[in-house]
Amino acid sequence: MAFDAGPPRDCQACPRLAEFRAANRAEHPEWSNAPVESFGGAGAGLLIVGLAPGLRGANRTGRPFTGDYAGDLLYATLSELGLASGSYERRADDGLRLVDCAIANAVRCVPPQNKPTPQEMVSCRPYLERAIAALPRLKAIVALGRIAHESTLRALGLRLAAYPFAHGARHALPGGSPALFDSYHCSRYNTNTGVLTPDMFREVLRGARDFLKN
Repeated sequence: MAFDAGPPRDCQACPRLAEFRAANRAEHPEWSNAPVESFGGAGAGLLIVGLAPGLRGANRTGRPFTGDYAGDLLYATLSELGLASGSYERRADDGLRLVDCAIANAVRCVPPQNKPTPQEMVSCRPYLERAIAALPRLKAIVALGRIAHESTLRALGLRLAAYPFAHGARHALPGGSPALFDSYHCSRYNTNTGVLTPDMFREVLRGARDFLKN
């Protein structure tokens, strides 16, 4: 069960994404091919915000970051840091559990070429706002990539220019908002090109985890 209310299975808010979803359902009827629900419990102190489901990852399995390389790195790191328990096996029914942690995407449906449009991000933003509001103990957010960072700031009603994205940055946000930690996205492209190393990624998540304990 998701900790928040996501879009309906046949959401039509974004015509391009709905058309892409329908095409994927026709080609791969065994896949989830639906808006991907959040993952975790409502008592989480940490929220990880991704960009959007991967075509052969979350769009296929129905769980954020499950079934592709980004999930391999994310869940291995969360497990190492005590933020997840159980075995990650690239499927939604593997029994993996998050510990004081939750995950949601800024855009809930898979976009063509992994690139949502600005309007699609606007259309899906209420669901990110609801995800944040559904976590009463939320103390920290880790944004995976610049777009997730900007989507998070907009969901919190904050100015982008006041909190520029930078890998490893920690932003103290006003008005009782959770602290915002920035990381490059844990994609295969970023790790293959050396933009992000597992050690760099681990340090960001470790910082957020340690912040929860303060």
